[in-house]
Amino acid sequence: MRVLIIDDEEDTRAIASMSLSILGGLEVIEADNGQDGINKAAAEQPDVILLDMMMPLMDGPSTLERLRSHERTRGIPVIFLTAKVMTTEMDRLKRMGAKGILTKPFDPTVLANQMKAILEG
Repeated sequence: MRVLIIDDEEDTRAIASMSLSILGGLEVIEADNGQDGINKAAAEQPDVILLDMMMPLMDGPSTLERLRSHERTRGIPVIFLTAKVMTTEMDRLKRMGAKGILTKPFDPTVLANQMKAILEG
């Protein structure tokens, strides 16, 4: 399975990438902002996108809207990875088309399994 991580924090991307590739056996692609993520999603066609909520220039919800508006990225499942988790916000993200939400800080030892459980659920 191929995972695209879109997050502006290099440390978060590095930890998630190592967790998913080494422990989860997944292929990981990284993007450091929303626009780069949209471009890589269209070009690479990942099986799932882990998307940060809070990023400069284009935040996670704006990135999701753009992903949903493009033919090549419309059907890619998106899981938000965020420190900001309120029930109303979770409901809004799911209405926008998010497959699920994982919270930061995340446990690198179970990240791949959590992601797979959301995709299967």
